[in-house]
Order: sequence, then C-alpha cells, then structure tokens
Amino acid sequence: MKILMLNYEFPPLGGGAGNATYYILKEFSKPKYKNLEIDLITSSTNKFRVEQFSSNIKIHFLDIGKDNKLHYQSNKDLLKYSWKAYRYSKQLIKENKEKKEKKEKNFDLCHAFFGIPCGYIAMKLKSKYKLPYIISLRGSDVPFYNKRFEKLDKLIFKRLSKKIWKKSKATITNSGGLRELALKSSPKQKIDIIYNGVDIGKFKPLKTKKKNKKIVLISTGRLIKRKGYQYLIPAIRNLDIKLQLIGDGNLTTELKQLVKQNKIDVEFLGKKNHKEIIKYLQKADVFVLPSLNEGMSNSILEAMACGLPIITTDTGGSKELIKGNGFIVKKNNISELKDAMQKFIDNSKLIKQMGNKSRKLVEEMSWNNVADKYLEVYRG
Repeated sequence: MKILMLNYEFPPLGGGAGNATYYILKEFSKPKYKNLEIDLITSSTNKFRVEQFSSNIKIHFLDIGKDNKLHYQSNKDLLKYSWKAYRYSKQLIKENKEKKEKKEKNFDLCHAFFGIPCGYIAMKLKSKYKLPYIISLRGSDVPFYNKRFEKLDKLIFKRLSKKIWKKSKATITNSGGLRELALKSSPKQKIDIIYNGVDIGKFKPLKTKKKNKKIVLISTGRLIKRKGYQYLIPAIRNLDIKLQLIGDGNLTTELKQLVKQNKIDVEFLGKKNHKEIIKYLQKADVFVLPSLNEGMSNSILEAMACGLPIITTDTGGSKELIKGNGFIVKKNNISELKDAMQKFIDNSKLIKQMGNKSRKLVEEMSWNNVADKYLEVYRG
C-alpha cells in the first residue's frame, strides 16, 4: 500500500500529535512493514526540504514561514499549511501518475491527523481524485474541545467536521473521552478508538533510584493555559515539594511571576529532547498534568512507563489511564491538587506502590500495537 499522510505537526514542531506521528512512522519503518510506503506532508521550521525517514518513508517539510513558537500554531500557520499541503499533495499525485509507466504506484489512501485542517484537505483530495481517507482526531480539532476555537466551532467547524467525518473511510479518536465529545457534534457518526502508545523499551524505571531530599513533582507539556499550570503552582505553596516543568509556551513569563508570588521551588527546564526527558522522569517521584482538556496524553504514558504515580484532572483520555496508579482531581481546582500531593507527602510508600502499578498498566501498550491497528484500518 502507498499512504499519503498529512499532519502539520512533526518534531520539533508541535506537541502530542507530532510525537505520535513520529513514533508511528518509526514502527512503520521496520522490516515487517516493508510493503507499506508512506509520504508525510508536514511543516518546516525554516525552509522546504524532503527527508528520507527510512527506505519506505519520505517526509516533505513545507515552508510555512514559521516563527520560533514551535509549540503554538497560529491561525495564519494553519491556513498557510492547508493551502500549501493541498497544492503539494496534488503535485505528488500528478507525479505518480506521470511515473505510472515506470511502475510508480499512486496513493491508495490518505491518513489525516486532525480533522481540521488536514481532514478537510483529505476530503478535497477525495473529491478531486477519489482518494479514500481516514482521520485521526487529536483534541483541538474536535468541536468545543478548545475554547480558542469556540466561536469558529459554533459558526463553521461543527458543521464542517460532521461533513468531513461522514465522508471518511474511518474516523478515529485516541481516547474514549474524545470520542464522547465528538459524538455530541455528530451522534450517528461511527467513531473508533486507537489509544496512543509508548516506547516501553526507552521509557523505563531506573534499576536503582536515589532518594530525593524532598518529593520531586514533574510535568512535561506546553506552558499554555489549557495545561492548567496556573492552578498547579499555587497548589504547591506551603508544601515540601519541588516542581520541575519541562516545556515552553506563551504562558512561561506569567507562570514565572506566579512562582515568585507564591515563593515556591519550581525549576523551569525549557524544551528537552526525548533522551533528556527520560532522565528527568526517571529521577522524579510523581508526575502531574493538571490539564483543562486533554486527549490521550503521551506525557502521562511516558511517565507511567518510567514508573511514576500520576496526578491528573478529570478530563478526556487522561482519566482513562488512572487505575490505582494515582489520583484524579477536578479541573481548575487548587485545593484538590494540593490534597493529592499531600497524600504522597503523608505516605511516601504510595509513590513506589502506585509507580509500580503505572509500569504494569503501560506494559500492555506499545507503539507497535498502535501501528498494527492502523494497518488494519488501512487495509479495511
């Protein structure tokens, strides 16, 4: 099979969806998938280029004039990508047609990450070339997930999303919570679930772990309002806890000011690569993600794989990962966050007990399983 894949995010640009795409492609690059050929069209952080990811996978980086905000895609960024990706997709399809005499196979399917804008591009390609498509819904592309798009969701995106999903070969979410939200916009739509995976070979606990002087709380994620760090920081006040934040975003300055106001021990580590993230996770005690909305969090899965107990909010796919390995708290709730952290301070044995449970739970998940499930959908 030959797959045209669309995702405007790909490392170092973007967040969870970009990382998920990277890991899925990493699996598809293995010999067992040698009969699968993939072209991913994504965004560049500087200039146009084409990279050979593996013998069967090419990545086409489109120059969208992206600035230094790697984890935030403006409406201008999305519109630029949409226009350029649609034109470039047509170019690739045309080139394949011209190479037909050289046995160059044309695309069998388009796999779009995000219903909007990528699913919309896929729908346009289907209309022009009869190319079937599947959609992986990730969060903000589902109507009423992100307040940033609330007005557009009411005016345009809800109606447009229903149309895009209806014409797809398959519509897939990465959590039960996201599926439920999508069904509110289109109750009759068939929506499947393929959970995110995790590299349990790389993300794993240390064999021997040095005890920290005080509990080290860690979180990895973009420093944006949706992640809820503005509630986490005040919750730490008067607690014997150190917080480490890995990531950056447009809320960084505001959060640093909040730390000064509350006089707490917070280390802003900025953006880190995967190897560095693993080291920090392995040395920490508890992972926290106080999101106001979340799909299926790669960050939580990676922390679980490193043997950390979890504190997270009652939202989306995050709560689906808590089964005796941590605590679920209400969104926007400083006191519940504080209470959850206090439980680990009062009973340090919970850290090891719940951390072991996290690792056991996550061992049933892997990116290989995710890739196999997507392959089934491609063939279906």
